[in-house]
Amino acid sequence: MRFNYANRTMKNSFSFSLILLLLLNYAFVETKAQYKVKGIVTDSLTGEVLPFISIQLKGTAIGAMTDNSGKFSLSVPFSAQLLSATSIGYKQKSIVLSNAKHGILKIQLSPTSYRITEVVVKSSKKKYKKKGNPAVEFVQKVITSKKLHDPLNKDYYQYEHDEKINIALNNFQKEKNKKILHKYAFLTDYVDTSTLSGKPILPVSSKEVIEDYYYQRLPRLEKRIIIAKKNAGIERMLPEDNVDQVLAEVFKDVDIYSNDITLFLRPFVSPLSSGAPAFYKYYLMDTLYVAGEKCVDLGFVPFSSQSPGFTGHLYITLDGTYFVKKVKLNFPKDINLNFIQDMSIEQEFNRASDGTRLLMRDDMEVEFSILSVANGFYARRTNRYTKHSFEPPVNIAVFSEKSNRIIVDGATSKPDSFWVDKRVDSTYNKGKTVESMLLRLREDPLYYISEKVLSVLVTGYIETAAQNNKVTLGPIYSTISSNTAEGVRLRVGGVTTANLNNHLFGKGYVAYGTNDQKVKYLAGLEYSFDKKQKQANEYPVHSIGASYSYDVNRLGQQYSTSPDNILLSLKRQNDDKITYQRKIEFNYNRELYSQLSYGLDIRYHTESATRYLPFTDNTTGNNVSSYTMGEAQFRIRYAPGERIYQTPTKRYFITRNAPVFSLSHIIASKGVLGSSYSFSRTEFSFQKRFWFSALGNVNVIVKSGKVWSKDPFPLLAIPNVNLSYIVQYDMYCMMNATEFINDQYVSWDLNYNMSGLLLNRVPLIQYLKLREILSFRGMYGSLDNKNDPALSNGLFRFPAGTYKMGKDPYMEAGVGVENIFKILRIDYVWRLTYLNHPGIDKGGIRFVLDFGF
Repeated sequence: MRFNYANRTMKNSFSFSLILLLLLNYAFVETKAQYKVKGIVTDSLTGEVLPFISIQLKGTAIGAMTDNSGKFSLSVPFSAQLLSATSIGYKQKSIVLSNAKHGILKIQLSPTSYRITEVVVKSSKKKYKKKGNPAVEFVQKVITSKKLHDPLNKDYYQYEHDEKINIALNNFQKEKNKKILHKYAFLTDYVDTSTLSGKPILPVSSKEVIEDYYYQRLPRLEKRIIIAKKNAGIERMLPEDNVDQVLAEVFKDVDIYSNDITLFLRPFVSPLSSGAPAFYKYYLMDTLYVAGEKCVDLGFVPFSSQSPGFTGHLYITLDGTYFVKKVKLNFPKDINLNFIQDMSIEQEFNRASDGTRLLMRDDMEVEFSILSVANGFYARRTNRYTKHSFEPPVNIAVFSEKSNRIIVDGATSKPDSFWVDKRVDSTYNKGKTVESMLLRLREDPLYYISEKVLSVLVTGYIETAAQNNKVTLGPIYSTISSNTAEGVRLRVGGVTTANLNNHLFGKGYVAYGTNDQKVKYLAGLEYSFDKKQKQANEYPVHSIGASYSYDVNRLGQQYSTSPDNILLSLKRQNDDKITYQRKIEFNYNRELYSQLSYGLDIRYHTESATRYLPFTDNTTGNNVSSYTMGEAQFRIRYAPGERIYQTPTKRYFITRNAPVFSLSHIIASKGVLGSSYSFSRTEFSFQKRFWFSALGNVNVIVKSGKVWSKDPFPLLAIPNVNLSYIVQYDMYCMMNATEFINDQYVSWDLNYNMSGLLLNRVPLIQYLKLREILSFRGMYGSLDNKNDPALSNGLFRFPAGTYKMGKDPYMEAGVGVENIFKILRIDYVWRLTYLNHPGIDKGGIRFVLDFGF
């Protein structure tokens, strides 16, 4: 997930973790009562290093697992005496820790041999080979047969799904938190124990959902009926739908049978993907019984410990069906993944009478931290699946529902007795709830005020009332900014909420420039045909609206965030291609659950020239003070699978994996609605992130457009230019504003994140976990003679420094490194064409703070 510094608010699922960190201000360092034990485990006969060996401090839950190079590290108390190393296929060995406080433990395990069907598994001095390897042959048979057991081959499939996600402060020890516990002694009543590491934890958030899942094969439909839903914890300060969207992406359902497993907004290669044998090493470990069925323990580990994969075990039946009964997944210790300290996933499957697999349990535990010296957070997700059936649902009309996710009436107001009976995971809080703990904390004025202040800093908006807030002010990051025409720009704005009226919503702002001494403003009303819970832009939108505004118009600078953002005020050049625009606009917007949306805009606007950007008639040479346009615009957009995070005034992608198709057409007729010109323009765009497993991903944005009519330059196709030093998608870093003006174009923006493909292989550098970025963007454009003021009368002269694009495209490229200190990306971008234009930047550094896994 990415937390983009320029976008001033959460844009991806990791922001949720960051919010927890900010709210609790929690960065407790390792206790001084412990010391580090490091070691390496090898085969006593061959000397080969042994991956995924279990290392356990005897008598405790403290443990670790060896990485791909056989190494391990864990913190143990000074009082610890014995350490044990165990693995199926090797004899257990105990090690006295009295001499382990200095140096590295070298542990040698004695192997045993096991016969699995026709294959003898024993130690070998040979290096790992795929060819002729019985483990590889075995897993290939599993991969080949995986579709035979797929429940989605059935015409219908349904089950009940119970999910709980808990988030807690990790390693919350009394001796390290004396100051906190002195004031909030009751917190000790809520301290529990992590089942991942045995550390004490303090729960701060809990989400529970019980839903019925329905599947139909032809036509393929999936419906989820939310029977009960409950969110409790510090994230309640955020819109509930946003929390659900973020958690659904960060803790996404794991399907080991797909080629890629998406977790933490990134894909990882599945051990059962079609190309897995080229990515993983496989080992036949042992035979054992799982739920009464004889299985082989198939261990696996990536060839490269920094690549996006897992270590773990597959427990597969030996009855010839190659059915996976159980799965254990972990991340390699050296994986190039930020903030995740430890992770464990376990799944269990049963078989229906016809052999179809039924997922019964899917549990995940994660330890993560922003700072390497901080204990951070512990998260646990538990899933239980019951009442499996392949019969058509009793209410077949469920497949006619428009939404794929329906919340039944009363789902969010179930009594505590309901949850006690239905709860699938009761290991937290010893019967005490997160809600009761936070209610007691909020009785303290300092905590209450701190929570509210941090809420404003994180969300960028201020609620004007603690309960039933009717007006939200913001965004606060646009309160002060600057540009050439206005000088320092001061702005205040806000929107109404559903607590004032759940159908009618107002919005507006007032701004003032210290240079031009003009007041700018916007006032708008929107009527929603659907009742809203909190804000007007809740998905799906079906509304009509009207607005009236007067403000500056920056030609060729359409930033993905508000141009008033203070972070964009620092520019590499003067942003003086500015006009003043007065506009009346009427809108109709409709979003469908299929994620197809469309809209119609009717607007009348007056564009006024400035001394920075005059409108000079090319026939008479006289300056024109302004012109007017009455336009109609039709928009259509399709984004299947898109997930969004929405603020009261704007939406952001949680991921860019979903394809997004957009088409728009604007038309105006001279004299109609006071229009000074006839105007017709069509534009199309496509964008998507393509993942290539271990090879990284490419963000692709392609656009094209054409102006069909004869019009002055402000109405033509002006390339989108980034004058700031902050990385922005779909903007040209080295082009000047209005440097090129076209009436038809095709543009592209490609960003290849190599995910450390090269740097992970460089000695010493690999430990920095840096990731390479390559970018390439450009445009083919042209200008018809009818829109060229040098060849056609009745137009405005082009601004100084404007050129027609020739036969060559405009192009620029960049090379960058991200994940510097885990949060910083730095690019160097250089211009490739049209280098003879005066006053241009041929190269420069760009940066962005980017919190991403």
